[in-house]
Amino acid sequence: MTDVIDWLSDSDPSIRWQVLADLTGAPPDVVDAERSRVASEGWGARLLGLQQPDGSWSDVEPRTWLESPDGSTTYALTLLRHMGLDPASQAARDSLARVKAGVTYIFQGAKPYFGGETEVCVNGMVLAVAAYFGEPDEALIERLLGEQLDDGGWNCEAPPSVRSSFHSTICVLEALLELEKTRPDSALAESRKRGEGFMLERGLLRRKSNGEIIDEEWTRFSFPCGWHYDVLRGLDYLRSAGVTPDERVAEAVDLVAGSRQPDGRWLLGRALPGLDADEERFWNQLDFGMHEAEGEPSRWVTLRALRVLDWAR
Repeated sequence: MTDVIDWLSDSDPSIRWQVLADLTGAPPDVVDAERSRVASEGWGARLLGLQQPDGSWSDVEPRTWLESPDGSTTYALTLLRHMGLDPASQAARDSLARVKAGVTYIFQGAKPYFGGETEVCVNGMVLAVAAYFGEPDEALIERLLGEQLDDGGWNCEAPPSVRSSFHSTICVLEALLELEKTRPDSALAESRKRGEGFMLERGLLRRKSNGEIIDEEWTRFSFPCGWHYDVLRGLDYLRSAGVTPDERVAEAVDLVAGSRQPDGRWLLGRALPGLDADEERFWNQLDFGMHEAEGEPSRWVTLRALRVLDWAR
């Protein structure tokens, strides 16, 4: 375990501060000091430096959502949220000001970025970064709450679909949890609990109807996840939400534990899930040293897996 902690710590401030906070129990002032470096050193600083003057992270003619100003912004801000960029830092405020001033949905009538677009999964990611950086849009919040389905989750294809999707649901749950951190609200909490129930009732990976695994790809862990669900992402959400682990997560936890390599690390199971060739080329333009290779040891997956197992114990 010590060797793995040393390996994680021999990395970037965005990894190190989370190791200190979640795995070693370091004092808050030590954690905060390391976290403050995200804005000025390593991956966080490099990603901030790639922002375009118009506020987006795209300098190509968009053919896909990820290449568009709103898509590139959503992925970049999501990464900065995972890295732990301090929302109150001057670097964050300057970046968010450029987003607010320049980023719109070019495929949806130039609507302002933080107002969201049409798909539930994208709007979940947008609200998550908006809540984290202090820019929540009330109309977007009400829209997402109103789009919750009877089974407790969400689906980008509803209507006509009446069944929830794990992909859409995890995106919205992460957003509601982020929002509740700064504005506790009983309606948000009730909606979130219903969404958690949808996932837990299915053991985080199985169909309710016949008990079969919904998608084997969910057993291969990725980072960044984008809008895609996997079992580790679901468990890490439940940990963050303070859900008490019980028999409903046992299989998923065992799956994570069983994926640990002999050296104590975890591999990147999927790199950039769901991207087509154009999107992957665009993403590779943003390579600032953080990218990990599929099938190789992953610090992001290992960090998240270790804290999930600590929570499960």
